[in-house]
Parts: sequence; C-alpha cells; structure tokens
Amino acid sequence: MPGTRMSFDAFDHACMARALELAERGLYTARPNPAVGCVIARDGRVVGEGWHPRAGEPHAEVFALRQAGEAARGATVYVTLEPCAHHGRTPPCADALVAAGVARVVAAVRDPVPQVDGAGFARLRAAGVEVASGLLEAQARELNRGFLARVQRGRPWLRVKLAASLDGRTALASGESKWITGEQARADVQHWRARSGAILTGADTVLADDPALTARVQAEVVPPLRVVVDSRLRSLARARVRDGAAPTLYLHAPDVVPPAGLQAEFAAVPLRDGHLDLEVALRLLGERGINEVQVEAGPVLCGALLRAGLVDELLLYQAPLLLGDAARPLFAGLGIGSMAGRLRFRLMDEARLGEDRRLLLRPQA
Repeated sequence: MPGTRMSFDAFDHACMARALELAERGLYTARPNPAVGCVIARDGRVVGEGWHPRAGEPHAEVFALRQAGEAARGATVYVTLEPCAHHGRTPPCADALVAAGVARVVAAVRDPVPQVDGAGFARLRAAGVEVASGLLEAQARELNRGFLARVQRGRPWLRVKLAASLDGRTALASGESKWITGEQARADVQHWRARSGAILTGADTVLADDPALTARVQAEVVPPLRVVVDSRLRSLARARVRDGAAPTLYLHAPDVVPPAGLQAEFAAVPLRDGHLDLEVALRLLGERGINEVQVEAGPVLCGALLRAGLVDELLLYQAPLLLGDAARPLFAGLGIGSMAGRLRFRLMDEARLGEDRRLLLRPQA
C-alpha cells in the first residue's frame, strides 16, 4: 500500500499538529489548492517549517526544506497531505524531498488528485525513504474538506449560513433582517466567507438587500467568487454585487441572453422541474476550482438546496430574540408531514459570540 499506517509517538503527534496549524495559514489564499503545512524534524527538534501560501507558489515542503537546509538530510518530514509527484505549476515535492536526503516522510492523508493519489508515496519509497500515513488524518480531512469534496465527488463542499431568532425566523415578513445578530457574530461570518471559494446567493436576496458579498477581514484574502442564482437575470438592476471588489458570476436559464457590457460573467445552467439544476450549478463551480461554497440566501433557495441533498453543513447564528410566526423561516418547501420525515443534524461545534450562539451542524443520514 502506497502509504503504510503504523504507530506514532508523542513527538510525531506534536509535529503533525504543528503542521496542521501551519496549514491553516493558507486557508484564505491557497485555493483552489489545498491548505498544506509541513514540519521537518531531526534528532528530536524541529529544523524547518513551511506552508503553502497560494497557487503557483512553492508548496509547504519546499519552504520547510529551505529553512532546514542541510539539517534536512536524514530528517523526518511531517506533511498534512501526500507530497505531489507531478509537474504542475511547480516541480514535484516528492523529488525535492528525495534530493534533500530525508529519511522518513509522515503524511496525514493521501492526495486524491489523479496525478498524485499514491504516486508521491511510491516515488519516495522507491528512493529508499520510509513512508507512513494516517497521522491525524481526521483533522487533516476536516481542514481540507472542500478540496477533498471537489476532487472526489466533483462538486464543492456546500455550507449554508443562516442567522435566526429563537423561533427559527430569518427575517420579518417584509424581508427586513438587519440586524438579527450582533456585531461579534457578523464579524465571525467574514472569516467563514474568507475561507470560501464562492459566496452564493439568489435573485430575491440581491433584490431585497443589494449585498456586496465580500470577505471583510484583516488578512490577505483571495476574494471569493460572488455567485448569483438568477434564472431570468431579474436582479441586474442591483449593482453592489458587481462593484469590482471580487469577481461575479450569474447563473441563468439556457434561453436567457445576458446583456453586454456588465462587469460580470454569465453561465447557463439547464433546468430541472422548471428551476435551475442546482447540482449541475455546483459541478460547474467545481470545474472552476471552487472548493467551498458559502450560501447566504433566502428560505426558497436554501430549502431547494437542502431538498436536493446538496447541503454539507449549516452555519447557524442564533440570536436571543423572537420574530413571530409571520416572519420568514429558515427553509421553505421542505414538505415534512410526519416525524418519520424529519431531518436530523449532528452538532459539530458550538460557540458563544456576544449574546448570540454559533452552531455548526451537519446532516445525518
């Protein structure tokens, strides 16, 4: 097997945990590439560290090798993803590790990209390097869940962000929703936007709120693609989503002809049951290298995504207030008529943000 699993000691765990910390530094900038960290250790001490900052620049292993220098010879390399074995924008990291004379490579998870997928392990082993994998694999998969989802199933990881009252309402009947949650919760949303490859919304949200849909954080960010699901292109009068701060893509029906001269891209999506086929839309985004999509939309689009089985997680901000039964729900059109048809979610994480709660939930089968 390309990556052999074996037992690891406390030092191994500490080094891989540090590699995962380093990898997180690339979450806002590395896409469409995965966020990868690397630690090189020899004789019980760390001699080199690195992470992958952005596509087209050296990978984490190269930065760590540069820092380690001659100390890399005979060392152990801890990397959160299998070293690449092909020429892309940069040379193969497996070759760089062999040339540096490392003795052992420990990877958290195998790279599913077809050009790698075990080939990196095989190249290392053929050169006499000891190879092991699986150390903190669950944490590494969680870190790059979007990249892995895109490569393995052909569509991005889909996160639906919602802000709701205690009675599960997202806006008044009039559509007014500013502000349900407090400043801390709204600032937290920006970090989730910043790690996303795309922020997706619907025509109704654009018409009602004229959102900018940008990631406003005090850090370097590759601006997420702004995606508007608008079958008839009826929201074009609202221009903040095309303000130039980030690229914008409208998804529309095949029979609609986009107007010329707008600062945006347009893509036709086939219809399914009279509506845009949302799975096809997500596969289109996957083909563009989008790893994670954050949905910030109204109950109709959110409900359609949930019914289609396309939602991977919910990012729910809950405020200590009530909006009443006339207000808008989290999801529309679920059509649940009995307890047997209820949708269950698993709580993955919970945090307190001022007076609000943030829940990260994932659907249960």
